[in-house]
Amino acid sequence: MAKVLGMGNALVDIITRIPDDKTLEEFGLPKGSMTLVDLDTSNYIHAETTGMGKSKASGGSAANTIHGLAHLGIETGFVGTVGDDDMGRFFKKDMQVNHITPILFRTLHETGRSMALISADSERTFATYLGAAVDLSEDDITYDIFEEYDYFYIEGYLVQNRVMFEKAMRLASQAGLTVCLDLASYNVVEENREFFLELISGYVDILFANEEEIKALTGKLPEEGAMDVKELVRIAVIKLGGEGSLCLNRDEVVRIGVRPSNPVDTTGAGDLYAAGFIYGHLHGLSLDSSGKIGSILAGRVIEQVGAKMNESQWEILRRELHALES
Repeated sequence: MAKVLGMGNALVDIITRIPDDKTLEEFGLPKGSMTLVDLDTSNYIHAETTGMGKSKASGGSAANTIHGLAHLGIETGFVGTVGDDDMGRFFKKDMQVNHITPILFRTLHETGRSMALISADSERTFATYLGAAVDLSEDDITYDIFEEYDYFYIEGYLVQNRVMFEKAMRLASQAGLTVCLDLASYNVVEENREFFLELISGYVDILFANEEEIKALTGKLPEEGAMDVKELVRIAVIKLGGEGSLCLNRDEVVRIGVRPSNPVDTTGAGDLYAAGFIYGHLHGLSLDSSGKIGSILAGRVIEQVGAKMNESQWEILRRELHALES
């Protein structure tokens, strides 16, 4: 069975349900975005939201995807950087408990954390203090990290270190892994458009993006933009929220509907969609079947707060996927 290695910002998510979007305005956070903040700002937001419903979980986009794959029975690993602190130990333990091989480098900075603010309409907005996560460097990334794996999944948020980001994708490609990139956030894409296009053309096999990200990358509406990027990669997956998704290769365009659900929090929807799609792809399933698996996982995770589901929920999902594969 194929093994999947993830690489991303190792973060602890502090998930908070806010009463209305005025809270976002007070913090100067664009709704639906990921905004980088310093430690003081992160602590300020945390303090100002005291009394609102909160929970804590290991997070980061790629880590969420790897968690999903691990719960589907895929052998996985995760590369990231944490601090020598309680949050760093929490992150590592969570990896191990969920049968993920942690490849974690430690630094003197505090472990990164993301204030995930959940609006009443289930949209999520992130104020992220990267902390130790930004200390992942090109010197940490060596060829041997990739040798035992078949797929490499990397999040676009790591683009803040362009040298490391390019090296990781290059070494994974040289090692023969299927390279999967999730563009991560429209504002990140806008700031790094040309660099992303260069790397996508050079190394990426499977590209994941939502409608805002594909527009930021191509300057076009989702369907038109998708037709452009499918010429650069083997597979392009465009996540359209409540409108479903588009899955494309050079010969086929498939539209996938959404799984009926009662959304509570959209945190992790795109990450779990990617987990489902990769699961289908590594099992040799079609674009249509892989997209449907992604939709099933995304539809289930948004029915709860946070990007992590408990074992009973995963057991139901595994049965559902087994029936789909039969």
